[in-house]
Amino acid sequence: MRPEIENAQTLVVKIGSSLLLKNEALNHQWLAAMATDLAGYHAAGKKLIIVTSGAVSLGYAALGFARTGLTRDQMSLEQSQAAAAAGQIELAQGWRAALAEQGLAAAQILLTAEDTEQRRRYLNARQTLTTLMTHGAVPVINENDTVATQELRYGDNDRLAARVAAMVSADCLILLSDIDGLYDADPTQHKDANFIDHVSHIDAHIEAMAGGTGSSHGSGGMVTKLQAAEIAQRAGCHMVLASGRDNAPLSALANGARSTVFMAHDNPHSARAAWIAGGLQPGGSLHLDAGAVAALRAGKSLLPVGLTGLDGQFERGDCVALLDADGQEIGRGLSAYASEEAKRMVGLSSDAVHDTLGYRGRDEMVHRDDMVLHAAQSEKGQ
Repeated sequence: MRPEIENAQTLVVKIGSSLLLKNEALNHQWLAAMATDLAGYHAAGKKLIIVTSGAVSLGYAALGFARTGLTRDQMSLEQSQAAAAAGQIELAQGWRAALAEQGLAAAQILLTAEDTEQRRRYLNARQTLTTLMTHGAVPVINENDTVATQELRYGDNDRLAARVAAMVSADCLILLSDIDGLYDADPTQHKDANFIDHVSHIDAHIEAMAGGTGSSHGSGGMVTKLQAAEIAQRAGCHMVLASGRDNAPLSALANGARSTVFMAHDNPHSARAAWIAGGLQPGGSLHLDAGAVAALRAGKSLLPVGLTGLDGQFERGDCVALLDADGQEIGRGLSAYASEEAKRMVGLSSDAVHDTLGYRGRDEMVHRDDMVLHAAQSEKGQ
């Protein structure tokens, strides 16, 4: 098995439409074998997320578009949305049944581009996915084609899978497709095409190897797979591109099946810390007492009881500067509350916060996973 897969704590597995369908219907035999593979990884202690295609194709068949002579490529946005609505039911039921046979709970999540690009929605989705995995469930994600507009749609689930992997700080993303990896030319057209085992950097030479869409069911081609690899690499996540044609593709990978790995040059924690520390402009600042500063340096989250005040106007999920009693910035983080709520929470215990706000929110003002401390101030060197 590739060490990038074997050593991963959190795995995201993306499954293309052509693998799930057989004669315009769900391939239940393939699904059952995949669920068995996933159960093996779950038993080994890995957290799992599935990003699945197939809803539009299933709905295309269910609504009888083929009988009218309308092809997938000819469908309007509204017809694609209708097909997704009809097909998503069957797709979710298929995954639920297959995973239940292995004693695994499935949880359906539908996402749009905005859910991974707007920080408030990003933070909500991240928390939901993290909670599901903590409780042993397997999130099954698809693009929310029923509400996404043409401008907001990913158009494929390769990049969506990479965005999800970055969102949950996954160690490895596995893209299962109808091709077993990257070649320097289209292997169906060039018998002498050379297989690429691993890619450290995606440059113009690698991009030139990408071809167009190769399947009538899927909407992505090698171009979108390279784009997904770039997203994953920036997030400190390895990406493995492999064939899903085998009845048990994850077992095949474990037994040495051919694949291309796109190597990340950082780990997810470091990549996320770099994004928070340097990629976001603080919308405000939080003033902390000495006890809170000590707790943060010991690796704890920031609780409201440690706040002495705040500056600026910010929304939930915005970046904020963390200031010590002398007004020196000791780090940055993503606030779990908007500034108007935070003002009411200064110095309060968690129980008092719930009573003050009138609802139960997060216990932390800034969770330790959403925080980075400056190296000069941190005993942990973050």
